[in-house]
Amino acid sequence: MTKEVEVAREQAAEFSAKDYTDPPPAPLVDFEELTQWSLYRAVIAEFIATLLFLYVTVLTVIGYKVQSDVKADGDICGGVGILGIAWAFGGMIFILVYCTAGISGGHINPAVTFGLFLARKVSLIRAVLYMVAQCLGAICGVGLVKGFQSAYYVRYGGGANVMAPGHTKGVGLAAEIIGTFVLVYTVFSATDPKRNARDSHVPVLAPLPIGFAVFMVHLATIPITGTGINPARSFGAAVIYNQDKAWDEHWIFWVGPFIGAFAAAVYHQFILRAGAIKALGSFRSNA
Repeated sequence: MTKEVEVAREQAAEFSAKDYTDPPPAPLVDFEELTQWSLYRAVIAEFIATLLFLYVTVLTVIGYKVQSDVKADGDICGGVGILGIAWAFGGMIFILVYCTAGISGGHINPAVTFGLFLARKVSLIRAVLYMVAQCLGAICGVGLVKGFQSAYYVRYGGGANVMAPGHTKGVGLAAEIIGTFVLVYTVFSATDPKRNARDSHVPVLAPLPIGFAVFMVHLATIPITGTGINPARSFGAAVIYNQDKAWDEHWIFWVGPFIGAFAAAVYHQFILRAGAIKALGSFRSNA
């Protein structure tokens, strides 16, 4: 009996021991990165991924509006519908995160990059270059859509994010904050080194919950803002569409996602991972 108790204690101690290692925080500014090909390869990956993301998703939006326009001999029940549009956005994020995670981290979204920068997962230089690449990729992706659907692009709104009738800008801002919080919180959870160490299947499946988060948020917020939660997506569509209404409300699709990303970073790092308490040295984490 005594031996059994000792074995149980040893097993408990072994279980409670920290069996993972948090990566060191990225330097705030690392000029040495500018001399490394891996940085530029990652920036190119972010550019191409965002280009493909906008190309497929905005083309899906325009195609649905063409097919469901009864004034142009369309069918009100035609096309993929809102459900199909949400699948297009979520599915493309799943595919592209899976493809680029090992190269750039698979951000494809300035809000995600901003959240990971706040958590010291990427340096300032990398974060800025990622955001620039994402915005340029979005512009090019939507530009391809306009080239392929020139007859319908402007007529059906160009895939630009605007407030739906009946909703105030305050409601739209809140929807973007909450939607981006869901997305960035999922990114932190899916890429948490603690989960990766204890559940070997998590790194393989990480793109799946991120894609599903995008899918679910689109279902909830397409009727309100058309769903931004990605400033590059909104910026690329606004640049190519270039109409007053899109620009008048464009600030919502930058301010909302960045606030949501900030809230998600603080929640995950300082509450779930007890970062604030650990920093004060008053709590010994056994997680």
